[in-house]
Amino acid sequence: MPWFKNLIKISKTITNQSSSYKSITPLASPLLAQFLQFTKQYSTNDHVVGLEATKSDQKPRIVVLGSGWAGCRLMKDIDTNIYDVVCVSPRNHMVFTPLLASTCVGTLEFRSVAEPIGRIQPAVSTQPASYFFLANCNAIDFDNHMIQCQTVTEGVETLEPWKFNVSYDKLVIASGAHALTFGIKGVNEHATFLREVHHAQEIRRKLLLNLMLSDVPGVSEEEKRRLLHCVVVGGGPTGVEFSGELSDFILKDVHQRYAHVKDYIHANEILSSFDDRLRVYATNQLTKSGVRLVRGLVQHVQPDKIILSDGTNVPYGLLVWSTGVGPSPFVNSLDIPKAKGRIGIDEWLRVPSVQDVYSIGDCSGFLESTGRQVLPALAQVAERQGKYLASLLNKVGKEGGGHANCAQNINLGDPFVYKHLGSMATIGRYKALVDLRESKEAKGVSLAGFTSFFVWRSAYLTRVVSWRNKIYVLINWLTTLVFGRDISRI
Repeated sequence: MPWFKNLIKISKTITNQSSSYKSITPLASPLLAQFLQFTKQYSTNDHVVGLEATKSDQKPRIVVLGSGWAGCRLMKDIDTNIYDVVCVSPRNHMVFTPLLASTCVGTLEFRSVAEPIGRIQPAVSTQPASYFFLANCNAIDFDNHMIQCQTVTEGVETLEPWKFNVSYDKLVIASGAHALTFGIKGVNEHATFLREVHHAQEIRRKLLLNLMLSDVPGVSEEEKRRLLHCVVVGGGPTGVEFSGELSDFILKDVHQRYAHVKDYIHANEILSSFDDRLRVYATNQLTKSGVRLVRGLVQHVQPDKIILSDGTNVPYGLLVWSTGVGPSPFVNSLDIPKAKGRIGIDEWLRVPSVQDVYSIGDCSGFLESTGRQVLPALAQVAERQGKYLASLLNKVGKEGGGHANCAQNINLGDPFVYKHLGSMATIGRYKALVDLRESKEAKGVSLAGFTSFFVWRSAYLTRVVSWRNKIYVLINWLTTLVFGRDISRI
């Protein structure tokens, strides 16, 4: 980002020549003035002044940490006539995670599953007191209503991370969760996760590279088998959907160009949250598609093989790790009550131990004192919480409780209630599972086969945020259905 680097150099030069921010404002452009508002150094210890506390005659500021399902749904519905919105996240877009597996094999393009924050909430791009900051929140000062942040500069060697603070009137922690590795040695170094767009891009790159290398003269049969051996650890919806997409890709597209390919995909467990009948159906369909299902525990991950607890060595060319999520280091660092490792919240999604702080999505869980169970880490839970909290905060703001410490006596209305709408997963070859039961023990409709595939595709098509992405997804699906995937572009 050369322009960003130059802008920082300009800001530093002007700041050094000036003793106060007010004295340089007339000399700077409006854009530079806004930039300097939260980047001016004020001491020698590299702390940077950020957005100061709002005044009583200004709109209250709501700060959202994270750009996942929960945070983005809240920002989409928040009333910007009441609040200024500041989003702090290391990612400037929302990822439509249910369709991420499809991008790994070229069924969908990456732009189809990514929605810019500025399109979800235009205020962060158009209104002078609303911002999106590409940064991580490192700490929260609950007493002073302030967060401490540091810019994300990975891959930019000449740009040092920049520290700044942001004061808030209302804080929403929606920072998500991290992939679980269970402390297994070698997972972070050698496995590829499937949670972000860059993960899917890495999987596509490795797939194509291994296919090309397997065609090179002189490659031994043993090495060829290893290169073309894709191992998926984890049998939840994400792992099974990727296995289904991959087997479909191998059988329909790769065999036309690489006739020697024989794929062996390992999974640990099959869809434990689904109806037993659907689990058996999924197992049978994946097995018919060439997916080999293995039950076992991974003990160690090496660059070219995994070692199971029984001592079995499983060589691989691509290792995809999809074993669920757990609390992030940031959540663990917060000195507030937890619920099974997550940020503890009450029935109104508040963090009861501090003022004006809420938490939604995978990073939060109901405290034991509420009498409620911790909800699963699902997109539909996060989205429903974001929608509810936006409505609650809009109500608080309209009743004059938007500023810090001003909402104690406001009636918040009905608490949040979650009703599970069911689970869906595709298993490739125009087949999917749809389980509409509220829980594993409840009765309800469960479907499998082509009808379920149609329901799955239709449901997710309606959930993509913008019409632009709806059109992208529809065109990608139709093109793949008629012409197949262009394996030179995966």
